[in-house]
Amino acid sequence: MTSMQTTDFVPPVLDATKWENIEPLMNALLEREVGSREELEKWLLDRSELEAAIGESGANTYIDMTCDTGSDEKQAAYTSFITTVVPKVKPVGFELDKKMKALCEQYGLTSDRYEVLFRDTAADVDLFRPENVSIETELSQLDQEYDKICGAMTVEWKGEEKTMPMMGKFFESSDRSVREEAWRKVAARRLQDAGRFNEIYDEMVQKRHTVAQNAGFDNYVGYAFKSKHRFDYTPAMCGAFHDAVQKHVMPFTAKLDASRKEQLGLEQLRPWDLAVDPKNRAALEPFNGGKDLVSKTQNVFDKLSPELSAFFASMGDGSNTHGTADGAMLDLDSRKGKAPGGYLYFRDRSKLPFIFMNAAGQHRDVETMVHEAGHAFHSMYCRDEPYVWYRSSPLEYAEVASMSMELLTMPYWDAYYPSEEDANRARRKQLEGSIGLLPWIATIDAFQHWVYANPTHTHEERTQAWLGLEERFGHQGHMVDWSGLDEERKFVWQRQSHLFGVPFYYIEYGIAQLGALGIWLISLEQGEEAALAAYRKSLSLGGSRPLPDLFGAAGLPFDFGDATVGRLVERVQAELDKLPE
Repeated sequence: MTSMQTTDFVPPVLDATKWENIEPLMNALLEREVGSREELEKWLLDRSELEAAIGESGANTYIDMTCDTGSDEKQAAYTSFITTVVPKVKPVGFELDKKMKALCEQYGLTSDRYEVLFRDTAADVDLFRPENVSIETELSQLDQEYDKICGAMTVEWKGEEKTMPMMGKFFESSDRSVREEAWRKVAARRLQDAGRFNEIYDEMVQKRHTVAQNAGFDNYVGYAFKSKHRFDYTPAMCGAFHDAVQKHVMPFTAKLDASRKEQLGLEQLRPWDLAVDPKNRAALEPFNGGKDLVSKTQNVFDKLSPELSAFFASMGDGSNTHGTADGAMLDLDSRKGKAPGGYLYFRDRSKLPFIFMNAAGQHRDVETMVHEAGHAFHSMYCRDEPYVWYRSSPLEYAEVASMSMELLTMPYWDAYYPSEEDANRARRKQLEGSIGLLPWIATIDAFQHWVYANPTHTHEERTQAWLGLEERFGHQGHMVDWSGLDEERKFVWQRQSHLFGVPFYYIEYGIAQLGALGIWLISLEQGEEAALAAYRKSLSLGGSRPLPDLFGAAGLPFDFGDATVGRLVERVQAELDKLPE
């Protein structure tokens, strides 16, 4: 750890949504003379605290905007931050990066504790181009538009207005006519905006291609890998993951589809038959509202770990519906005007996590709750890290934190399901999904590689690329009948918000899922305490070590190719064989 762990450089209260409050502090760092290793460590701490303050102001405006996309005031606050603060911070940040890189070289802060910080900063210096700042602002605004359109989507259902997440429960109805009607209503509503989504994505692809070319790359693929600090794996390794999924996972999912079709007594599966229980039992109902979800989840963590229980208890009772107001850390229930999806945002100055989700009373909300809680635990393990840059890990390991919780909490899901039959249904769903998600990850990742390697593609070429990946990683043997739904099938990719807002962020889920399954296997083979110890040890490193070291700290190989995928698929299948259907 650095010898200097406190700083009073940044005022205790700083409104970093205004450039005039930030500029003097950034300039002071630029102008400060640094004459020794100790002075450099103090400079790094001061810069870290300023970045934490700026980051937290941005975090709060983003959280509040996504919690209420219909609020003109909250939209304006976020827009103001990304258009008047971020574009001014980035060029000065680049000058600070250059100074930091040179000083780290001068005083030997390039290895051991400083290895990751130095290599990441050096990459950022290499990539920065002033002309890209305005383009990145435009990209943020386009993503904001995507979120706003999604947040406004509703359908009328039996005389009531329902959000898209609220409609999910009807896909699980044992009445096939109900789930078909629900599926068609949602698909038709999404198609209304498919044209604008296509336009937004076109603009994003072209702007990202320009960003990459400005930085000296042929296309955005290489730029994305360097900007995401992917030093420990390559596009070729991603291709090996795709191949491993095709080889080992597709037979697994084909078996599940065949069983589903047989149990439902259908000649052919249709898209609305994929979420219902295969035995046509009623949808699982694990909780009623955000407060009940939190109460039951607290019960789960009470049983799993006193440490994690205390972490979770500090976050609130789940009743908040007003974003970050009053220091809230949870906003859980789905409602009109709320952006889609779920996330954990760690606010680096106050060191408080925030969980955002769209709970609608389904089992997938349970998965999201424990998933995002895992991210929160990761941030809490790292909250005493002096450097803001190390308070989070690369996404490939950050997702291990969250996905591990989905698996390690399974023995205690009786908190949601007093019926053992329902609890086992939920566990089976989780295990099947832990492997069944991998083809979708491969699809989204391979799609992005194609899109950005072919930036001048037409809409028809993009559609054919998507449908080709559907054939490779979708339901095998034409198990699902899409006849009469050609338009709907063409645009399924538009539901994946990562494609719009965080390009190339998806393979991380695949790499991390394999890591999470590895920690789960430790719990099976060495016991729960051993798994929790591996979890704590690796997460406590934050982002201070390269990816292979983070995996190694948990006793896991950093490998996502044929051998690892094959071994884990085989082990999950063995555990499924023990569970009643």
